[in-house]
Amino acid sequence: MTVGQAPIKQALKWIGEQLKDNPAADRTRLVDEASRRFDLTPLDADFLWRHLAERGTKKES
Repeated sequence: MTVGQAPIKQALKWIGEQLKDNPAADRTRLVDEASRRFDLTPLDADFLWRHLAERGTKKES
């Protein structure tokens, strides 16, 4: 973990890197793993779900 950086930012960065390496990655697993890896609160995990859903919708349009 990067010192001084909010866990949600670290999780977003990590998920972005995972999706860049493997665009077909299971987003459910990524959010679950990021939640545990970065010790996110339930509200942070919910934000990740919403963020990824918006990203997926924009790409499909």
